[in-house]
Amino acid sequence: MTVDVPRRGLVLLVEDEPAIADLVRLYLSRDGFGVHVERDGDAGLAAARRLRPVACVLDIALPGLAGTEICRELRAAGDWTPVIFLTARDDEVDRIVGLELGADDYVTKPFSPRELVARVRAVLRRTAGAPDGAGRPRTVGPVTLDPGRRTVTVAGVPVQLTSTEFDLLAHLMNRPGRVFTREELLASVWGYASHSGTRTVDVHVAQVRAKLGTGAEVIRTHRGVGYAADG
Repeated sequence: MTVDVPRRGLVLLVEDEPAIADLVRLYLSRDGFGVHVERDGDAGLAAARRLRPVACVLDIALPGLAGTEICRELRAAGDWTPVIFLTARDDEVDRIVGLELGADDYVTKPFSPRELVARVRAVLRRTAGAPDGAGRPRTVGPVTLDPGRRTVTVAGVPVQLTSTEFDLLAHLMNRPGRVFTREELLASVWGYASHSGTRTVDVHVAQVRAKLGTGAEVIRTHRGVGYAADG
């Protein structure tokens, strides 16, 4: 277990491979983050609950609880701390399952530690500020989104979204009727564009729709093109 003094906030890293954990800790520390490292899933879940980190970086395959189970437990308890998964398998099914559990992003091993740090920073930027620089609440159909408070309601009832789900919805609602391609959404919301990553957009859209319930129809699918918010 390793604890550094937080400067830009404490990141919880749960990784059982010492070489990877040390490398990730080094790069996060260089970027100004405090880092708390755990080697197994049970200790990782306890640390997440105890330390309240600004973000969690979770290996999926861990001794004890898997990273996906840590995420599941946090979300079930109403904890929406940003989660980034590390996975050794470039398997679309595994990635989709992770995203459906409420993860904000994933990185496949082997990965660049600089890329991982960039992903952490991107998730935290989205959490901290109003997307697109617009702080005014906006309403499409029964859905109201307040970028400043980062809240979403459907017909006045609060809806809990992950930071990535929130920013995806905000990006669509910022320009109602505008159709965004999946590549555009990847670039604007996730900060990278790759045709191979467009399935990520589809999964997140499905998750947002499921959480919006009666407001799900606000997000329209334009077959062969992408998505738009339309009341």
